[in-house]
Amino acid sequence: MGVLSIKTSRRVEIIDITGLVERSLEKDSDLAVIYSPHTTTAIVINEAESGLLEDILDFMERLVPYGKGYRHDRIDSNADAHLKASILGNSVVVPVENGKLMLGTWQRILFIEFDGPRSRRVIVKVV
Repeated sequence: MGVLSIKTSRRVEIIDITGLVERSLEKDSDLAVIYSPHTTTAIVINEAESGLLEDILDFMERLVPYGKGYRHDRIDSNADAHLKASILGNSVVVPVENGKLMLGTWQRILFIEFDGPRSRRVIVKVV
């Protein structure tokens, strides 16, 4: 099992972690589980084209706007981050062959921060 350290620099951002995940793989692995143990982050697979990344963040903000009076905001003003993360999910599973992720041509593993900036961990478990 590998643990990746990620430092986010903004409240909301997307970081391509594909290279970090690949460096933690072993040659004889069949599957990689990439998991975030944080309730205000998400892990998804998609294209990392800059316009699309902005579209994803804009769409999530329209879907779950910041500061709309959610009940959880009474505690720490980050209910939107929890809701966005719960919609997208906190893990992905990717087949591995010869130490390489079997991703499609444009697919990348993306870490999405919704409540930064923070120091975060991503757990990579290979089977």
